[in-house]
Amino acid sequence: MDVFGDFTGRVVGAVEALSAEGILPAGIDTSRVVVEPPRDPSHGDLATNAAMVLARDAKAKPRDIAERLAERLRASGDVVSVDIAGPGFVNLTLSDDYWRAGLDALVRAGGDYGRSGIGKGEPVNVEFVSANPTGPMHVGHCRGAVFGDALAGLLQFAGFDVTREYYINDAGSQIDTLARSAFLRYREALGEDVGAIPEGLYPGDYLVPVGKALSDKYGKGLLEKPEAEWLPLVRDFAIDAMMVMIRDDLAALGIVHDVFYSERSLSKPVDKIAATIDDLRGRGLVYQGRLPPPKGQLPDDWEDREQTLFRSTDFGDDVDRALMKSDGSYTYFASDIAYHRDKYERGFLTMINVLGADHGGYVKRLQAAVKAVSDNKASLDVKLCQLVKLFRGGQPVKMSKRAGEFVTLRDVVDEVGRDVVRFIMLTRKNDAPLDFDFEKVQEQSKDNPVFYVQYAHARAHSVFRNAAEVYPDIAFPMETPGPEGLSALADPFELALIKTLATFPRVVETAALAHEPHRIAFYLYDLASAFHGLWNRGKDLPQLRFINAEDRASTMARLTLVQAVALVISSGLGMLGVEPLEEMR
Repeated sequence: MDVFGDFTGRVVGAVEALSAEGILPAGIDTSRVVVEPPRDPSHGDLATNAAMVLARDAKAKPRDIAERLAERLRASGDVVSVDIAGPGFVNLTLSDDYWRAGLDALVRAGGDYGRSGIGKGEPVNVEFVSANPTGPMHVGHCRGAVFGDALAGLLQFAGFDVTREYYINDAGSQIDTLARSAFLRYREALGEDVGAIPEGLYPGDYLVPVGKALSDKYGKGLLEKPEAEWLPLVRDFAIDAMMVMIRDDLAALGIVHDVFYSERSLSKPVDKIAATIDDLRGRGLVYQGRLPPPKGQLPDDWEDREQTLFRSTDFGDDVDRALMKSDGSYTYFASDIAYHRDKYERGFLTMINVLGADHGGYVKRLQAAVKAVSDNKASLDVKLCQLVKLFRGGQPVKMSKRAGEFVTLRDVVDEVGRDVVRFIMLTRKNDAPLDFDFEKVQEQSKDNPVFYVQYAHARAHSVFRNAAEVYPDIAFPMETPGPEGLSALADPFELALIKTLATFPRVVETAALAHEPHRIAFYLYDLASAFHGLWNRGKDLPQLRFINAEDRASTMARLTLVQAVALVISSGLGMLGVEPLEEMR
């Protein structure tokens, strides 16, 4: 039941017929022809821009083309009326029988309804979370984790071959700080009074068990070694411990990555960073030069010197970017270029990076890097996730004692549950700030979107249970009675619900192409609202109730509609990683 795909095909067919008759030029480009819902529902069920996008190539007035198209489309038995609006929009109103036949097709498709082939199996790399392995994940990571995983689920549903990837930032000074912090806890585990945690080290209690594990493994042996010897041992041990913690936090959200990619692997055993720089230099994209001073107040560490630069401006960036520090080590950006080159060499022409809002300044340079290493064959979409503010009854939530500096992801999930966290994190577009109130997200009301949607699914299953008591021979999932058996669905609210269900495939495709999983959450809320509205209408009008012990035919028709609602909600929640509950207490 892809009404928009169906009628796009019909409109294109009408254009091709007009071309065959010489009314329109042969081979006219129909790639920009779109069929979509009209902006004003009173104008009909569908609208197409065909006449306007074809007018230039046809050297004809849009309204003249629209008249010809309307004449063709009126001949279809599925079309009740065709109207021309504005400069040449063609509006279509479809028959009730067409919508009922679509509902029949939906139920027959079952869990595959709405799945799309637009992805064509194209490999897509979605890198998300990628938090420094220096402590537990905080609530800011939580939003990016949910967004990235939901986007991956959406893209898979739309036919893409998705790889979920986590980039482990296990190189750099912050990792040495982690090791020194863990070593302090190791000394503490051996009975030493370490006092207050020194400035510059990580103060959270999460390193206490790491110190204990180090003491169990090494005893007092590390105390006898100079830092140059114990630092790499403790560093590797602490990174492994932190990644276990991070994987556990992600698992609490229902998130499993396919790939964990180590930043350190870019340098050992093969120096991929040097190889990348050499490749770019050979193509004239790396040179020795000077950068202009940054605008505004100069940072303390800025120095005017000749350095190794990447021609980032050749690919849309604002300035060229440094690849080497003054001490001869690589910049973080040099590692980023090599990492994305590795992604390209692994076969990813489409890459998506989910980053925090504070990484906005990295977008252009990362996109430039991908264009450069792939010779403009690959693309990178960077999705920035804005901050999450936590409240309890309208009051800001205090920081976590365990983390020492922030509220952890696990704190939030443990209190309200995985499903609530995941759905609420998708009730705003990723680049819009989000307020998360622990009390409001647990309310059982229409104002709580996750409750409202899950309640719609549970309510549908309560209908199935009640129906089984009246008609014990009906098994769920039930078979559709066929289009003719759905004729009882004639109330405007019932037909409106069918039309809402019919938009699901289009919502999936547009959300996938835009990389915006929040559109699925919005759609599910609208669908739940329409379903609850029909339920309430049945309370006032007994003839519209889903179950009628005196009329099996109308009951079968309405149960088919309820089953379609449950199917679509289940599929939509599945994409978002939220469980579709069958009962709620």
